[in-house]
Amino acid sequence: MRLVLSNEEQEPAQMDPVITLRTPAFAAAGPADHGTAMLPFLFPHPPADIKAQCRCIHLTNDSATLVIDSLKGLCLLNPHVRVDEKYKGWIANRFDVLYKRNPPQDQVSLISGGGSGHEPAHAGFVGDGMLSAAVCGNIFASPNAVQIRKAIELVGNPKGTLIVVKNYTGDALNFGLASEQYKAAGGTGDVRVLIVGDDVAVGRTQGGIVGRRGLAGTILVYKIAAALSRSGASLDEVEATAKQVAENTGTIGVPGTEEAESHLGGDEIELGMGIHNEPGNQRLKPLPKLSKLIDQMLAMLTSTTDKERSFVPFQNDGNDEVVLLVNNLGAISELEMGAIAGEAVSWLKNHNFKTRRVLVGTYMTSLNMPGFSLTLLLLPRPNSNDGSSGAKLLELLDEPTEAPGWKWHSRSELAFADEASASKESETKLNTESSESLRAEDPKAFVEAIKRAANEVITAEPEITRQDQIAGDGDAGLTLKAGAEGVLKAISDGRLTGDNVISSVMTLAQVADERMGGTSGALYSIFLSALAKGLKDAASSSSTADLGVWAKTAAAALTTLQKYPLTAFVEALPNGLLGAVDAAKKAADETKKLSAKAGRAAYVNQEDLAKANVPDPGAFGVAVIVAGLAGVESPKA
Repeated sequence: MRLVLSNEEQEPAQMDPVITLRTPAFAAAGPADHGTAMLPFLFPHPPADIKAQCRCIHLTNDSATLVIDSLKGLCLLNPHVRVDEKYKGWIANRFDVLYKRNPPQDQVSLISGGGSGHEPAHAGFVGDGMLSAAVCGNIFASPNAVQIRKAIELVGNPKGTLIVVKNYTGDALNFGLASEQYKAAGGTGDVRVLIVGDDVAVGRTQGGIVGRRGLAGTILVYKIAAALSRSGASLDEVEATAKQVAENTGTIGVPGTEEAESHLGGDEIELGMGIHNEPGNQRLKPLPKLSKLIDQMLAMLTSTTDKERSFVPFQNDGNDEVVLLVNNLGAISELEMGAIAGEAVSWLKNHNFKTRRVLVGTYMTSLNMPGFSLTLLLLPRPNSNDGSSGAKLLELLDEPTEAPGWKWHSRSELAFADEASASKESETKLNTESSESLRAEDPKAFVEAIKRAANEVITAEPEITRQDQIAGDGDAGLTLKAGAEGVLKAISDGRLTGDNVISSVMTLAQVADERMGGTSGALYSIFLSALAKGLKDAASSSSTADLGVWAKTAAAALTTLQKYPLTAFVEALPNGLLGAVDAAKKAADETKKLSAKAGRAAYVNQEDLAKANVPDPGAFGVAVIVAGLAGVESPKA
């Protein structure tokens, strides 16, 4: 299930409008040793009321050729690589090997691979400065030894070949078998295999003889090893450095998944769950705040007291230096990835780790799995004589590469949030104080009316959201709710009273601007700001804001902002509040007959919109607000 990760508390009902992505499950179709797991055309099973918004589609010509079609596409993007698909023997799949067009003969070749579905790993990392070749099995299925041996033949040379693969049984067996077959046949150069197991969720007891699973840390291993190879290092040197990186790397992931096809519920994630939906270490329900989630993940990753999972030799003495890799497992938004990275870096800083590099992006996915993983590479201490120095490993990590899957990262020290943030003195805040004063006729009733209107908006949010999912982009309800919650906070903070309605209306304008945002926030803020200006002018001749003052100033504000339902409300206001509410309700209902001329609703098919017979969500929201102010029943759709 698509889970939004943030530091805001979220009740399941509040999350429903933004649960929009589902993770498919994949079934094997044929003997596993033939590598014939297929990608079925699977659709998610969202709740019926948001089914249209939640559908996730896989686009292919033929599921049986998806892998080779994808590799051919990569070749068009990167002219320095080519794909081998010549073999059409007894195995169901072709070679599916992506390799450099002209692999250097004086550099150790680097090969990786595994089941497809984890892109850009590993085909996206073929290119100068990274892999010489990637061997791609079908979806979540290991390539067979014939494919792998072909890859070694294509890029092997007298300098030798190092194969770096994730620790999964099929990969370990097939890559190991292919390397032994190649050597037995008298192939050129030595071939060695390094199996990477960086997952810290699988304990020593549980891992048994198979060991830990291989995750995104594998990419750091072969990136550094490939950069060293490009410098002309020997196979022994490249292998030793790759082992050094692998032994000092740990990864922990937290995918969410489809509740109908998984052991997880819709509001659950599993700490340490694998990239093929394998069970993890701990189930978390409900979804915790992002800060708490990051704390649990990094605490497990850096622990020195957990005998089962203390794989990386951290000392936690304030002198540990690390590289952080924040990996998107497929369906986390860029917006959330920035927040995740920020929380992880802050945690490391607060726990006295020295973060030397941060890499953030999509490196190793599980198709469209909504989750992420954190990887830490512990760098050697300055006085260490065990392998390459920390400075050398950073230099190799920073080496440029032509591999299209490799993401940009800063090659300098971090600027932390307190240093990178804009100066607080430079913030522009709307001044809500007023030297003029205008008192409400009944200050307590004034505040209660506003509070009542805000609560009515919060109650109506699901209905407004439903309307906007039909007529717009689905955010109108949540936008109005955010504004209403901001208003309630302003009341509880004592910033909104009836003692001076000028300052109170200016506060409402500020809330609309800062809490709502978007078109709605701007419209409300413009109207309220103009209303405050009118109240200021009225204060010169009156000390109390009665109905006549409100009607006159609202009419003046309307000349600044022409909004259909507001027009009806304001024009009827001189005849009394209840009559104005009825006018606003009628105006909102009449928007069902209108064709949208502006906003995102203008892009919606107008015939479908007419058939849906829903009012304009913004107009409906205005009617809810004014009904709340009057203390009468809110409109019904």
